[in-house]
Amino acid sequence: MATDVILQEEEEESRHGDQVSEQLKEKELVSSQKFQRFDSLDIESRSITDNRHSKEATWSVILTLAFQSIGVVYGDLGTSPLYVFSSTFPNGIKNKDDILGVLSLILYTVTLIPLIKYVLIVLQANDNGDGGTFALYSLLCRHAKISLTPSQQAEDSDVSNFKLEVPSRRLKMASRLKSTLEGSQFARVFLLFATLLGTSMVIGDGVLTPCISVLSAVVGFKGATSAMTEDMIVWISVAILIFLFMIQRFGTDKVGYSFAPILCIWFVLIGAIGIYNFIRYDPTVIKAINPQYIVGYFIRNKKEAWISLGGVVLCITGAEALFADVGHFTVRSIQISTCAIVYPSVVLAYIGQASFLREHANLVADTFFKSIPSALYWPMFVVAVLASIIASQSLISATFSVIQQSLSLGCFPRVKVVHTSSKYEGQVYIPEVNFILMLACVGVTLAFRTTTKIGNALGIAVVFVMTLTSSFLVLIMIMIWKTHILLIISYVLIIGSVELMYLSSVLYKFEQGGYLPLGFATLMVIIMFFWNDVYRRKYYYEVKHKISPHKFKQIVDDRKICHMPGLAIFYSELVHGIPPIFNHYVANVPALHSILVFVSIRHLPISKIPIEERLLFRRVEPKELNVFRCVARYGYTDLHNVQEPFEELLVKKLKEFVRDGCFIPRQTSHEEALEKQEESNDGLVDETNEFVKVQQEALMEAEVQLEAIDAASSSGITHLIGESEVIAAKGSGIPKRILIDYAYNFLKKNLRQRDELFDIPRKRMLKVGMTYEL
Repeated sequence: MATDVILQEEEEESRHGDQVSEQLKEKELVSSQKFQRFDSLDIESRSITDNRHSKEATWSVILTLAFQSIGVVYGDLGTSPLYVFSSTFPNGIKNKDDILGVLSLILYTVTLIPLIKYVLIVLQANDNGDGGTFALYSLLCRHAKISLTPSQQAEDSDVSNFKLEVPSRRLKMASRLKSTLEGSQFARVFLLFATLLGTSMVIGDGVLTPCISVLSAVVGFKGATSAMTEDMIVWISVAILIFLFMIQRFGTDKVGYSFAPILCIWFVLIGAIGIYNFIRYDPTVIKAINPQYIVGYFIRNKKEAWISLGGVVLCITGAEALFADVGHFTVRSIQISTCAIVYPSVVLAYIGQASFLREHANLVADTFFKSIPSALYWPMFVVAVLASIIASQSLISATFSVIQQSLSLGCFPRVKVVHTSSKYEGQVYIPEVNFILMLACVGVTLAFRTTTKIGNALGIAVVFVMTLTSSFLVLIMIMIWKTHILLIISYVLIIGSVELMYLSSVLYKFEQGGYLPLGFATLMVIIMFFWNDVYRRKYYYEVKHKISPHKFKQIVDDRKICHMPGLAIFYSELVHGIPPIFNHYVANVPALHSILVFVSIRHLPISKIPIEERLLFRRVEPKELNVFRCVARYGYTDLHNVQEPFEELLVKKLKEFVRDGCFIPRQTSHEEALEKQEESNDGLVDETNEFVKVQQEALMEAEVQLEAIDAASSSGITHLIGESEVIAAKGSGIPKRILIDYAYNFLKKNLRQRDELFDIPRKRMLKVGMTYEL
């Protein structure tokens, strides 16, 4: 009996001990999750992980965006019937069966590339709703440590849109590829180079597409009147191009609503005319769905058939805009508009033109306008001119998107980005780029004058972008999606081989205009790569020369420094630690504000960051200094000062940081309580009492600091901007001096300054200059 009582008491004590232990574990877990005691702004990055998100929208919004997308995304793809057959047969048609072979090529190409590759596969690789080469690169950067700029924080991986799935153990190939990329400096540099090349090609596409689209439509005047000369056609095209770029400032939203009805009419008309020609001339062309006609075409024409692929590939110009422009819309809206309207209309148009050519092979040079019924000629001509103007919109919008992405990731000189829609995210306009594109389009139109040479140049730009997209997509399939190896092999063998075949053909026409996009892309890659290289050199310099905590305390404790009321925001490039330019500032202006916040603007490899997760604060010890560090984190499509002024947001979040930090005021409080628990059976009570006592003290201290912040912000907020000039160090070689002293500084002096980008009030702004020898 006594034994039973003793056992019962032991069980009760054991249960009580377990309850106490569980309570302590829960409190310890909450503390460790909510309050991290390491200083993440003094350490380098840890592994970062992925999560694919897409924009959530109601069906009314999706359908609205699907309608808008017709006026923005598909102009180039939809107006390709204007010039594909004439570009494919520049020397005329020798055998009528060649028409079936080319039609079969067109049908399978349009189905494989725009429909299957882009609409069904590539659009799924969007980066939280944004597309383009940089979106693919950012996904890889978040999944593997391949970024060349080491400015991440450990907390970056906690941003809700940032996380990616960890590689599955069941697929060793994903982990092996990830390790290979992370361990190879060559692979990291090559991926960045490929990203810049793809971006440059999209920009080049944005120059060439308006030229060929407008010229091919205005040529229709020649079919109506013999008085129209080539010079007149060229100058009319130039006038239309200038008008097109002038209306870009109204934004994608207004342009899309204005253009969408016109392109809807265009797609209905080309589809209806295609059906009319198919029924009237030769319905047997439907047998072109048999790929045997492709084989016969190559057997008959051999090398000439391979060369003609440079014309066939023009049927998919604008397909890359489906992905690059997805940030202006949504994945679902583009899928709906493509499958329901664009793809059927374009296919019917090509089938109808092939039927017409089976009886009028001698009219291949003007296939589109000659195949229009006479009663519809002038209405169709007007719609064709309007559609060709709209065709340019897709690549212009795509150019704005990819430049915004590259700018945010430190790969493009500073330019002004204007958010043109308050309703839809991702719709942007860049004035400087718009002006440069206009000048380039006018220059190309005046220099080339014909659609044939422009078509040769356009083909290279289009296929290069598509090939690079496929290469990045294969990496994403392996590392992130963990697609089955057989599906990856099928993609490479089918779509990859088709793109490589087209690439080999367009490169053959290098001397006939193909040199233009390659030359333009080379220039753009050099500018972007050099800018990024110096950008990284500056960062490494600041990391190497950053001020240590001990040195910083010596500076602020100097009696020669006077303290004045107010809050100072000190901007710098450095993410980790105190920037070296601060020491330069204090040496020349020995005065400090009562509250000092070091701010670094940081762009993560992600499209958007929620406003509540934007600012990351850390305190500079000791507390009495009232000095803080802040990293303002933006995605590459986020814009500054859109939701609320930056300084108001900073003060509000700083006060939240001080208020939240009072709950665990020092690292050892909880640990000391646990030690006391081991020494006394009443340890839990003692620990709780001490915890409450210290918390009350922390609350009182926080109230004092909050009042100090309010008083400082009321006294005035001063913006101190660290403007570092860079020069090549003594003894540097000639290439390095050219890169830093001339190329980089020329771009920096002639483009936007940081205060213009952040919209900082000039009356409360002070620039602090310092020279870095790199």
